[in-house]
Amino acid sequence: MPHQRPPARLSAPARRRRPGRRRWGRWAAGTLSFAVLATSCGGWAVLNGVGASLDRVDAIGGGPDRPADDGASTFLVVGTDERAGIPESTLKDVLHAGGESCHCTDTMMVVQLSADRGRATVVSVPRDSYVDIPAHQDPATGRQVAAAKGKINAAYGMGGAPLAVRTVEQNTGLRIDHYVEVNFLAFVSTVDALGGVEVCTPKPLKDDYSGLDLPAGTTRLDGAGALRYVRARHVDGSSDLGRMHRQQKFLAQLLRRAASGGTLLDPAKLTGVLDTVLRSVKVDKGLGNAELLDFAGRLRDLSASDADFATVPLSEVDHQVPGWGSTVLWDEKGAAALFEAVRAGRPLTGAAAAAPSAAAAAAAGPSASPVAGTIPPAQVRVQVLNGAGVQGLGLRVDAELRKAGFATTGTPSNAPSNALGDGSAATRTVIRYDPRWDESVKTLAAALPDAELDPVPGLGPTFQVVAGSEYRAPADPAASSAVSSAASSAAPAARAGVPEKAGPAASPTAVAGAESGSEISCPS
Repeated sequence: MPHQRPPARLSAPARRRRPGRRRWGRWAAGTLSFAVLATSCGGWAVLNGVGASLDRVDAIGGGPDRPADDGASTFLVVGTDERAGIPESTLKDVLHAGGESCHCTDTMMVVQLSADRGRATVVSVPRDSYVDIPAHQDPATGRQVAAAKGKINAAYGMGGAPLAVRTVEQNTGLRIDHYVEVNFLAFVSTVDALGGVEVCTPKPLKDDYSGLDLPAGTTRLDGAGALRYVRARHVDGSSDLGRMHRQQKFLAQLLRRAASGGTLLDPAKLTGVLDTVLRSVKVDKGLGNAELLDFAGRLRDLSASDADFATVPLSEVDHQVPGWGSTVLWDEKGAAALFEAVRAGRPLTGAAAAAPSAAAAAAAGPSASPVAGTIPPAQVRVQVLNGAGVQGLGLRVDAELRKAGFATTGTPSNAPSNALGDGSAATRTVIRYDPRWDESVKTLAAALPDAELDPVPGLGPTFQVVAGSEYRAPADPAASSAVSSAASSAAPAARAGVPEKAGPAASPTAVAGAESGSEISCPS
């Protein structure tokens, strides 16, 4: 497959690179350097110069109905469909974003730095979430609009940034402290200022709608290529859910890129990046220089395993509503557990608690792995794909595996046509897994003894269950609980979370479907 090349460029062309040795530890070093720069006289000069030109919006309101202040720094980051100022030829030929702007939030993420400065959490909110939209004043007519239900991405169009913030607060119970709005140009400019960002995929990705044409392996994308990557919704049957996961992977890589190449170690480079980023976004009026410095200070103690990514779990992915069309419904119990964990500043993956010490890892050796059968279901992450085309099968399989104790994503989707090779509807259930996680797959295979095993190098720590028409539910959920209990009291290596062949094990208290930044970034 040819390398991705746009017909016109906003910057240097993307170029393919072989995966190399990269160290997430540089993220900690880079953020520390950023904090040092920010607290120096030079840092103040940079922030004073750029901060004065920030485009600010009155996004954060008051009122007694707001969630209580939990001491954390919580940002609502939205990506808008705004195309103002972009030539039509660039929109059509380079960005593949023709048509009219929807005046809505195309992407929505809640990013939180915990009160103890020890956690960074990113939660993706599906844009078609059917939620409660608070009462508000119509900005066009000045009339009062009663509270009603609607898609969460429509709140921005109904009442701008303030209503978007209030809607997120009301439905998540999280207090939003700051607001950041990014449009097409801001995104492209940021990626280009960093010199491009690498992304990786175990299989080619192609989407004619967004213009994405990505070969398997690792590829460095420029700003325009990166925009196609994060906007693609027609790569497979996962639609917006798959797109959100790619956005999370890209954000992890973006942080990685910012910490590499000396960007955060070189004041001149950092000044250029800050100038580009801060001049290209809109922020709330309360995000001043002091807050930017505090943000830098909070970053300095973070490591890769301290960054967790999750998506709001769903109970229904095609809920039809008159006037709104297809919407998605949150899994109320799962969503409540997720937001409670974020509010409390707890790890979503448990990776930090489960990761072994350096001494223990060295003693165990690079080939050490837990004893077979000791990986509890709660540590096995599963993405369910409906391979049979039977309506509702994906949701049923996800619910039954979750009942059996497995950490399902809660966002099942249709299997892409090439998931099983020939594009036909599946009869037999298939478990797709990365051979590096050869111990965890035994737990999943024991729960689904009729399933066929399909090793997929590079798939990562999340297993895929492609449900066929002959799928049978786990026979004895109690047995899975017994396995979990036995594993919890198993050998010290298993309790310490010694990697099977790569990646830390999750804590039994982890939020279903959450992944750490080190797990979703490209392999080192």
